[in-house]
Amino acid sequence: MAYIEPNEFATKMVDAGESKIFMSARDTLVRAYMAGAILALAAFFAITVTVKTGNPLVGALLFPVGFIMLYLMKFDLLTGVFTLVPLAIIDKRAGCTVKQMLRNWGLVFIGNFAGALSVAFFASFILTYGYNTDGGALAAKVGSIGESRTLGYKAHGEGGWFTIFIRGMLCNWMVSMGVVGAMISTSASSKMAAMWMPIMLFFYMGFEHSIVNMFLFPFSMIMGGEFTIADYLFWNEIPTVLGNLAGGFLLVGLPLYLTHVRTSPERKLG
Repeated sequence: MAYIEPNEFATKMVDAGESKIFMSARDTLVRAYMAGAILALAAFFAITVTVKTGNPLVGALLFPVGFIMLYLMKFDLLTGVFTLVPLAIIDKRAGCTVKQMLRNWGLVFIGNFAGALSVAFFASFILTYGYNTDGGALAAKVGSIGESRTLGYKAHGEGGWFTIFIRGMLCNWMVSMGVVGAMISTSASSKMAAMWMPIMLFFYMGFEHSIVNMFLFPFSMIMGGEFTIADYLFWNEIPTVLGNLAGGFLLVGLPLYLTHVRTSPERKLG
């Protein structure tokens, strides 16, 4: 069958979380670096398409290409390990501890950030011919995005911070649905379709994805965005990471685990 039932793929989710805990540091870092770089390149592509067409829907339709590539290559995003790794601990898999989970998360964060930052420099370099010319309309667009999604939130104070947090939750709700959706099928085409829809939704709606932002905001600063590193960290990256964690685990990983792995006894009638 090309489709497997939720109780089957839910167990695969726990298995995947366990395997990530036991992966070597080298492999974890390499896979995370490549995931961050590919997703950043997809974001660069989608923003370029949006600027050139004037239609953000076209950019959103095409952005999932990057996510699909990195998933099929088994590279790791922080958003994905937020959803899967805690399940191995809840399931009491041997050797799976909170300390090991935090180790995995830390390595994936470092790898994702390094990959995304590399592409930020590549993109800024080619747009400016080695920082010798103006980046044009694309640079102006990226600069304005960086400012609006840091200083724009900052202007609303506490409400702005929690707005980012909730957007981060909504983002990883959809991203994790893409990760899990790909597990329901054994065919590549079905996996792609299952991933495409929720990833397109999050990107078009402007939800906050921590790894996309690891590319977007350094890129924006290089291109002239007038905000500080502290603005980026406190008014975007930190609440986005926390929101991604809450959304992926609480809205996807945990509900699927509780209802398809640790199911409650059936009701007895009569």
